[in-house]
Amino acid sequence: MSEVQTKAAGAKPRRDWITYALWGLSLVGVAAVLYVIVGALGKPKTEAATDLKSLAHGEMAKLVVASDGKPAPDAAFVDGQGRAVHVSDFKAPVVIVNLWATWCAPCRQEMPALAKLQAAYPGKVIIVPVAEDKAEDKAKAQDFIGQYAPLPFYQDPKLGMSFALNPPAEGLPTTVIYDKTGRERARLSGGADWNSPDARAIVEALLKGG
Repeated sequence: MSEVQTKAAGAKPRRDWITYALWGLSLVGVAAVLYVIVGALGKPKTEAATDLKSLAHGEMAKLVVASDGKPAPDAAFVDGQGRAVHVSDFKAPVVIVNLWATWCAPCRQEMPALAKLQAAYPGKVIIVPVAEDKAEDKAKAQDFIGQYAPLPFYQDPKLGMSFALNPPAEGLPTTVIYDKTGRERARLSGGADWNSPDARAIVEALLKGG
């Protein structure tokens, strides 16, 4: 074999090795790009939940931030005219459903603050107070909520909403916060000052897309 042929034979394996190395680097690069893209897609949800958790203090100390964002239940309740209503009927960046009853002292205590919170965010926040009083106590519940404009009256005498929540409500009051996509972002069991700076910080975070 001539010297030229020998050199050519030795050059081919080196070229193949270089080709394979370049392909390997390309694949690593593609994998890295995909990792960054997937990470970026998953990051906002995780960061948003973390942001809300960091705000769960003071009046919001008992706030439980949802990690999976379950959609609002399809359970129906009724308005003052007896018409069926669903959480999905309310369209706003933030929808707050408050399950309450006239016989519940913490429920009555937090209603003025809920009314002030609603008045502070017209068009941006919709507060949906749902009375879980018995059907025969409709007038009593309606008279009570009537003291706290601009809050509307809704009633769920069969407790459908309490049981339809996932997990079900632990008691009254239970306040569930939904985002503009209709998914649960957080909930609080028990009374709270919903017009406090702590509560407004949660609302502001959601309005900013948190």
